[in-house]
Amino acid sequence: MRIVLGSDHAGWSQKDRLVSYLALNGYEVVDVGPENETESVDYPDYALKACDAVLTGQVDRAILICGTGIGMAITANKLPRIRAANVTIPAFGALCREHNDANVLTLSGRFIDYDTNVAIVDAYLSAEFEGERHQKRLDKIAELE
Repeated sequence: MRIVLGSDHAGWSQKDRLVSYLALNGYEVVDVGPENETESVDYPDYALKACDAVLTGQVDRAILICGTGIGMAITANKLPRIRAANVTIPAFGALCREHNDANVLTLSGRFIDYDTNVAIVDAYLSAEFEGERHQKRLDKIAELE
């Protein structure tokens, strides 16, 4: 599976660690930046880069990290065919895939510790969309786009 990661300065530290973690676990990882946490950057720029990779089929899923994960989710969900979920517990990581076919996961780099975020990522990446009754709901969402 190919995964793109992006962050702002507040999420950089966890992004950097997750890039290594995912690569060590056999995922093909693309890091769209930023390159460090010392300069303040705007999260929409990195959300757009990562979501573009999803929408063009360069990757299968995206993981975005900012201070809360909220700004990344709001930005990502502005784009057609992106279903981003801001997740704070592992169970929701699985459910956003199973019920909502989320193709973007957003995380908090300031309020959720790294180990919890790893558990969320593992749950998200191991879950599959259940389809059936959930698909009709996604079709209704797609009509809004």
